[in-house]
Amino acid sequence: MKSNTKKEIVSWILTIGLAFIIAMFIRTYVFELVDVPTGSMLNTIQLNDKFIELKFIYRFEPIKRGDIVVFKYPDDPSVSFVKRVIGIGGDTIEIKNGILYRNGKPVKEPYLKEPMNKNETFGPYKVPPNHYFMLGDNRNQSLDSRYWKNKYVSKDAIMGKIVFRIWPLSRFGSMIGK
Repeated sequence: MKSNTKKEIVSWILTIGLAFIIAMFIRTYVFELVDVPTGSMLNTIQLNDKFIELKFIYRFEPIKRGDIVVFKYPDDPSVSFVKRVIGIGGDTIEIKNGILYRNGKPVKEPYLKEPMNKNETFGPYKVPPNHYFMLGDNRNQSLDSRYWKNKYVSKDAIMGKIVFRIWPLSRFGSMIGK
């Protein structure tokens, strides 16, 4: 009887251990749940929305302008941010009189919460290779590349892409192309 009890306990320990290892693998390399506690991405992302961040996607496709990504904040890598990719390596980004220009052409941004302040003028910024220029969709209330000491996010600092909103249920759905 004691032998069967020991075998049962060992079986449970192995099963729980394996489940833990699988869960950690998925969270580290496949996807993670993310919440956004600030208003820097309004109206695209509301306060405390919950998302699935796909971690491995950039092994199979390039980071693109317009992607909403999770990354390590360049001025303090212990902090994660969620912003929109505006410029990729080689792009020149400039804001003149509240209008965003990429490579000398105005950028259409239907996702903005409101127009930028007309007095906003930044740049030009030349994005280095394998780096990205990030802006929040709520430009008038966003701590983003315009204000950071280290203006660009390296490819290595990008942890994943926001692909799906899971909460609240009233806005449940894909974030691709938002």
